[in-house]
Amino acid sequence: MRNATIRRKTGETDITVTIELDGRGTCSCSTGIGFLDHMLHAFARHGFFDLEVSADGDLQVDGHHTAEDTAIVLGSAIARALGQKEGIRRYGQCILPMDEALVLCAVDLCGRPYFVFEGEEKITSPMTGDFDTQLVREFFYSVSYSAGMNLHFMILSGSNSHHIIEAMFKAFSRALDMACSTDPRITDVLSTKGTL
Repeated sequence: MRNATIRRKTGETDITVTIELDGRGTCSCSTGIGFLDHMLHAFARHGFFDLEVSADGDLQVDGHHTAEDTAIVLGSAIARALGQKEGIRRYGQCILPMDEALVLCAVDLCGRPYFVFEGEEKITSPMTGDFDTQLVREFFYSVSYSAGMNLHFMILSGSNSHHIIEAMFKAFSRALDMACSTDPRITDVLSTKGTL
């Protein structure tokens, strides 16, 4: 079973994430930010990950620390659940439509963090529900660096910020599911170096 539980406690947040990579898409999330919970449910469902997130953060300040630290813990849990990455496809990609929005996401589970986000200016609303849309970049940047993955997004089209962000979370889940999936032809790791 490829799963992991990570807890991170700071002076600003106390967050625990459990993920099962070979799940059925179940989710139990409580971050105190309704829109973020909605996005995490979408991530779990569309990637077939079983996910539990419990976050207690300083929301009286704003949502920044909670969203960023949740992403850090999620990325760390993904990395731990992958173990030595033997047999995985390593790469994944998805072009996902949601109404007028179209988002491309590509993932490389190479162990080297890198984050690229093109088309961010299409997210024009400052808030979606109780979620500051500036935190979209912070969330995915933190996931990529704590998981040690290349993560690329291109917003190809879109005018509704909710649709764009939700398409990003769903595209990421589909791309990650592909990258995490195993291939019987890969008997060690998919790298000429012999390690990821």
